[in-house]
Amino acid sequence: MTRLAIALLISALPLAATAAPETYILDPYHTYPNFTVDHLGFSTLHGRFDRTSGKFIIDRTARTASVEMTVETASINAADNEKGSRQRSRDDHLRSPDFFNVAEYPRMTFKSTNVKFSGDHPATIEGNLTLLGVTRPMVLQVERWKCGPHPFNKKEMCGGNASGMLKRSDFGMKFGLPLAVSDDVRLMIGFEAYRE
Repeated sequence: MTRLAIALLISALPLAATAAPETYILDPYHTYPNFTVDHLGFSTLHGRFDRTSGKFIIDRTARTASVEMTVETASINAADNEKGSRQRSRDDHLRSPDFFNVAEYPRMTFKSTNVKFSGDHPATIEGNLTLLGVTRPMVLQVERWKCGPHPFNKKEMCGGNASGMLKRSDFGMKFGLPLAVSDDVRLMIGFEAYRE
């Protein structure tokens, strides 16, 4: 009887050591997709989106993961909200059909298709970005990754930074090309997420 119990215990060990996939919900107060573009060849302009939702699922033992993110395009903030004597502010222009056309396309989404790991951490996220009703592949490089208990509320969380490049003309956003606003856009995402 003792041998049988030992055999059952040993056979169960690999199952106990196998981690299950964990779901993390993005914290909307600490997740900021932001971007930079060249303006007239003189400077680099910065913008961000203030409303984001999504989640990722990760199995650190199996080294698999998936990501889904939704960005409310009307939440764009390029530090120019007041039009003053102008026809419109830069933020209003970015919300117009010339750029994000937020009335017709209120959301931008990213869904992963493959996540590559370096050791125990995600390193590269391949996926599809949908913007202005057009879906194109995009690769995000994970530049920082950390998991652990939040120092104040003690909830389990993961966070980091990821970035990638896109051409806005691939999505039909052609206003200001080629001289006023660059085609190349660098997208950067700082994120934090709590375990579900």
